[in-house]
Amino acid sequence: MLFYSLKSQGFAGPAMASLTVRQLDEKLKKQLRLRAARNGRSVEDEVRTILRGAASDTDAFPAPTESEPPGIAPAAKTDAKQVLLVIGGGIAAYKSLDLIRRLRERGVAVRVVMTDAAQKFITPLSVGALAGEHPFLDLFDAKSEFDVGHIRLARDTDLVVVAPATADLMAKLANGHADDLASAVLLATDQKILLAPAMNPQMWANKATRRNLAQLVADGVAIVGPNSGEMAESGEAGLGRMAEPLEIVAAAGALLVHASGALAGVRMLVTSGPTHEPIDPVRYIANRSSGKQGHAIAEAAARAGAAVTLISGPVNVPDPPGVTVVKVESARDMLAAVETALPADVAIFAAAVADWRTAASSREKIKKTGKGTPDLALVENPDILATVAHRKAKRPKLVIGFAAETEHVVEHARQKLARKACDWILANDVSPETGIMGGDSNTIHLVTRNGVEHWPPQSKSQVAAALIQRIAATLGGQK
Repeated sequence: MLFYSLKSQGFAGPAMASLTVRQLDEKLKKQLRLRAARNGRSVEDEVRTILRGAASDTDAFPAPTESEPPGIAPAAKTDAKQVLLVIGGGIAAYKSLDLIRRLRERGVAVRVVMTDAAQKFITPLSVGALAGEHPFLDLFDAKSEFDVGHIRLARDTDLVVVAPATADLMAKLANGHADDLASAVLLATDQKILLAPAMNPQMWANKATRRNLAQLVADGVAIVGPNSGEMAESGEAGLGRMAEPLEIVAAAGALLVHASGALAGVRMLVTSGPTHEPIDPVRYIANRSSGKQGHAIAEAAARAGAAVTLISGPVNVPDPPGVTVVKVESARDMLAAVETALPADVAIFAAAVADWRTAASSREKIKKTGKGTPDLALVENPDILATVAHRKAKRPKLVIGFAAETEHVVEHARQKLARKACDWILANDVSPETGIMGGDSNTIHLVTRNGVEHWPPQSKSQVAAALIQRIAATLGGQK
């Protein structure tokens, strides 16, 4: 903090006082810092120069012009949203160029931080040409760090996007490291962070990466992707491709919307899709769930302002925008992800979790032997809904389950409500002739301790909107 005595500089008199920079308004403080940096002086020396100039009737405090090198200037005061894009060092960095263009097409102002590794894949010149200003590269850059520039970068934005988010960057953020500009900005920001992971499938599946991902999700970091597909390395394919630029733009757009909806400030957990229980490396136990209903619920909740974590089994529907998505395979994986995502205010278990798994899956493909069918011993999977509903610590205010039935739908749902100790059950008839399992429409019976509501047949998006409206009304009544 600058403490500056006017008397000590020869401005004597009974009215002379002492100043601190903190007593000045923010606009004036920023102008002081910029002018001091431009002239190669400390802020204290700059104040002395200004006062001497003022005493001699000179124009001591001209506004900085666009031609002057201002270090990290404050973002322009416009209605445009501000995004700070952190580009990590991976082959997917080339997609960040298109991401910048797509964001600016939508009126979003983009500032960019590039890691050293990112500069091995794309050039600062290319990034600067698309962003409209030079990217920031060095934590110890004299021009930007005269005023703790990494702090200003971290705060003077509406959203931080990391694309590609490498395993290294995720590890640094999860564990609080800050040894370069990118990690320092991520640690210093008080804004929402959106990660677009990109790495080799084996790196994505590594236990260390999974631990870091779980920690980041628990910390409230939003995730978009990764997707499945071919890798840059020849013959490599799997889960690890960075989400496409338009997918990242959609996720960023949802997060940039002011959280003013009916569920603003609410933390919501949603499960969706089937689980796959391995029999051998190529076969598994599964069901026909598409994930459409769970994903629609997550999307509707995000639109209503909730902070949503979606834990999804293997599905072919796109990730909802503005939602943190954790992708899992088995029931045990899903339970672990659910427990990591807690606490939450609302938990909705829309996933069709397999009831059983093989006692031990084969490490090799099971072959026909001509001696009859193999003996597959089955064991029960954990009951995720009941586990969370019976919790004494970190139990959500509302625990909501689904009951997919083929007969006695409401009766079985009432029994499930009592047996699993949840608050609501959304029951539906998934007999093949209904087309509900895997289809686009649904017919819901909402079962609570107070009775049953029979909702009309409607699209799964409409079901999701109705459910979110009912949740908002219930939570509002509990305040």
